[in-house]
Amino acid sequence: MLDAVVVGAGPAGAAAALSLAQAGRDVVLLERGPFPGAKNVYGGVVYGRVLDAVVPRWWEEVPVERWVVRRSTAVLTETQALTVDFRTQAWGEAPYNGMTTYRARFDSWLADKAVEAGARLVTSTVATSLLRDARGRVAGVRTDRPGGDLPARVVIACDGVNSFLAKEAGLLPRADAARHTLGVKEVLSLPREAIDERFGLHGDEGLDLEILGGTLGIPGGGFLYTGADTLAVGAVLSLPHLAKARIRPEQVVAALKRHPAIAPYVRGGELLEYSAHLIPEGGYDALPAKLALDGLLVAGDAAGLALATGLWLEGVNFAIGSGLAAGRAAAAALERGDVSERALASYRRALESDFVLRDHKRLRRAPELVLSQRIQQRYPGLICDLVEGAFTVTNPTPKPGLGRLARRTAARHGLRLRELASDGLKAARAFR
Repeated sequence: MLDAVVVGAGPAGAAAALSLAQAGRDVVLLERGPFPGAKNVYGGVVYGRVLDAVVPRWWEEVPVERWVVRRSTAVLTETQALTVDFRTQAWGEAPYNGMTTYRARFDSWLADKAVEAGARLVTSTVATSLLRDARGRVAGVRTDRPGGDLPARVVIACDGVNSFLAKEAGLLPRADAARHTLGVKEVLSLPREAIDERFGLHGDEGLDLEILGGTLGIPGGGFLYTGADTLAVGAVLSLPHLAKARIRPEQVVAALKRHPAIAPYVRGGELLEYSAHLIPEGGYDALPAKLALDGLLVAGDAAGLALATGLWLEGVNFAIGSGLAAGRAAAAALERGDVSERALASYRRALESDFVLRDHKRLRRAPELVLSQRIQQRYPGLICDLVEGAFTVTNPTPKPGLGRLARRTAARHGLRLRELASDGLKAARAFR
């Protein structure tokens, strides 16, 4: 019998297998695709500092496209754009802050680290169900291979947002569309020289542009990331509102690419890839009540651990953090010879003391606020009109006072000052 089977060789699964292998445990890492990352989708930015303790100087070998040195946020209406742009050279030096990378390369690299540590990677294999012992405890997985049952003392489910294993175990609640978004992305080919010129970059410098508005009235947001010679442009969209609007997600991306503020960046780009992916955006209040059962742990998107708060949109680093914690908890339980739910409870305690659940808990109010009607539908126009009014020269008419301009602009968008104050207070509490 194996010590552990980790299902899913994405960032969470590879990290879990890596920590188990580093602890000397006999672990198999299952992947349904032909290689790790073959079926994984994300926006394009990875924050790798979570790897510091397990892969020393990881930045010297990770398959990076560009190191993000510019972080911009744009607010769009149909004809306007306001961008807040931050740039620092500190992010372009070791140990770096964030990077753009391809998941097919990054996931394979991280899984290779687990294999180098002693894990066994098995690809093109689907875990179809859980195995249970005579007492009903999880005791491995059944696969789609003939005679492919894999008995194991611990199973770590890292099989994504729609985790069949977590559902079978009763850990995932019934799916709620309101707590999920759909991420859609196009990858466009563009010469490196054109990217450098358009975004003011050179060498391995990269840009992360996050967007509020410009999504055809559907709550969510857009993004644009620079690769070495590609651009990733896309949107994250509320599922219920997308269905109600009867708009296909690729239409939203096309509209975003046509926007006057975005079109000059993507001009001439050749479509290489289109992809879509469900994202768990319910936050802390939508997490499973339990993350462990006898012989079973869940991590990454399978546990809903993507952080989506508007200001911070992070998934891969939270997946890695939870995977590492799951692997360590499993290794400690195996060492004690007790893989009961009680023994594996150290996993959640580790997450609560680490950034994974501490950030989720502290920011638990943010997802609802960010996807609210006023933030999504009214504030982009309010903000852009306010700035346009402030900088429009009205000679010979005197300039309006900023207070009067704010009241007049708010009224034009159907907003009262007390609503602005209320939302400001909510934001202060959500991001405290």
